[in-house]
Amino acid sequence: MRRLFRRDPWENAATVLIVAGVFMLMQPFSLWLFGWSFAVILAGTIGFVIVSHFPD
Repeated sequence: MRRLFRRDPWENAATVLIVAGVFMLMQPFSLWLFGWSFAVILAGTIGFVIVSHFPD
């Protein structure tokens, strides 16, 4: 169970989620992607804050 809650893979996933949200915010093609960009960035940020408390 301890192996499942290691910090590194979860931090990488949260960072990818934040980057995807920023990409969704900056793209000019889809209003649907733009509309969901803030929620994706927020989910990634909250996930990163939670995961930063996991053990190494």
